[in-house]
Amino acid sequence: MLLLLCFFGLCVFLLCLQWRHPKHKLLPPGSMGWPYIGETFKLYTQNPNSFFSIRQKRYGDVFKTHILGCPCVMISSPKAARVVLVSKAHLFKPTYPPSKERMIGPQALFFHQGPYHSHLKKLIQASFLPSAIKGSISQIENIVLHLLPSWNNSQINTLQQMKRFAFDVAMISAFGDQQDLEIERIKHLYQCLEKGYNSMPLDLPGTPFRKAMKARKVLSETLVKLIEKRRRRKEYGGGLLAVLLGGGGGGGGGVEEEEKKKLSDSQIADNIIGVIFAAQDTTASVLTWILKYLHDNHHLLEAVNKEQEAILQSKVCEGNRGLSWDDTRCMPFTSRVILETLRRASVVSFTFREAVEEVEFEGYLIPRGWKVLPLFRTIHHSPDFFPHPDNFDPSRFEVPPRPNTYMPFGNGVHSCPGSEMAKLEMLVLLHHLTTTYRWKVVGEESGIQYGPFPVPKDGLPIKVFPRKRKITSYN
Repeated sequence: MLLLLCFFGLCVFLLCLQWRHPKHKLLPPGSMGWPYIGETFKLYTQNPNSFFSIRQKRYGDVFKTHILGCPCVMISSPKAARVVLVSKAHLFKPTYPPSKERMIGPQALFFHQGPYHSHLKKLIQASFLPSAIKGSISQIENIVLHLLPSWNNSQINTLQQMKRFAFDVAMISAFGDQQDLEIERIKHLYQCLEKGYNSMPLDLPGTPFRKAMKARKVLSETLVKLIEKRRRRKEYGGGLLAVLLGGGGGGGGGVEEEEKKKLSDSQIADNIIGVIFAAQDTTASVLTWILKYLHDNHHLLEAVNKEQEAILQSKVCEGNRGLSWDDTRCMPFTSRVILETLRRASVVSFTFREAVEEVEFEGYLIPRGWKVLPLFRTIHHSPDFFPHPDNFDPSRFEVPPRPNTYMPFGNGVHSCPGSEMAKLEMLVLLHHLTTTYRWKVVGEESGIQYGPFPVPKDGLPIKVFPRKRKITSYN
């Protein structure tokens, strides 16, 4: 008993040392939960809205907690989020759990700041500018036209089918439409890697994590072979890979400086994997929620359909042409449905940053090495910025939201460079889906599951059937 008491006393002493703060500066209020475990289980086993709102009401817009083995400060005001993500972003570096960094690749854009990040961001943004993605519409449309007929008169798992769609689009974004022999192998290896992404990081024989890391090693080797082949032949193909292969500085320096800026094969491989990772799950989750919200709000589905029918009519009148870039610019209501889904679902509830030095923040101390989490979900669900936030109301985006209150793709230098591509693929799919099919949710129509993104329960099983069309003359 005496030994147990001594051990307990030592633990308390070590915890006090861990959470002490120099010069008597105040840490933000909050609870650190249990030793090591912290409040991780509370965050990941309940509605994140409840977790955040309870603590916000109790402690205010800045509070401390402990999740995933890390001391954290959560911030839930637009002003504070702007400080962390924009005005003082140099004090808060992007960070992920080490296991995630190993799976994606340590040289990926997400994990860096400074000159290397700036150079990479310019290259990746160039691949997703409107002028660059315009040419992708026909490719995305081909994917949709091959996918949707397989849903006809069938029951599908919406989330899984949307992941399939988003993955195929991500592959085109990454590699263009050039069909190298390695592409199918890359697809298979990435899918093996993905199965272990959200597993416990136990590097033991037979565990999902070990299997995923084996797949990651072979995937990197296969990507490097493809990169070497395209370099050797000087046939860069299309997509992001072509941009990264040609990734010199783009002028403004001598030959030696341009050579230094060229990316290594391993840097390119890590960033290709990173872009596929970023493009798949979030887009698939948002599309799943869109189908859920349109199913539950029939009048909104009809409004979307009316808008898309007008575009379909113009296509028929012009010889059954394919969807064009200009068509996607004539979808204001459908676009507002996407924007409201991004707000209401907030599939990315927060982002991780890490204080690179001791920071004084709104009267509190954030110690060096602590994680800082801007809470996008809390801001998106605040009635101060979005009246009746639990209502699904696309009309709220008829006027732009207040600055720093709407951040579905992040904010500042680390905001998502592929946001316009994500919206474009959603518009293309919704055009063909709403003009051709209808769907009915199977089983319970409520409930949310988290893994890690919030999605409708069981991935939203639905029955898909042909839409009953009115006979309309387009002559």
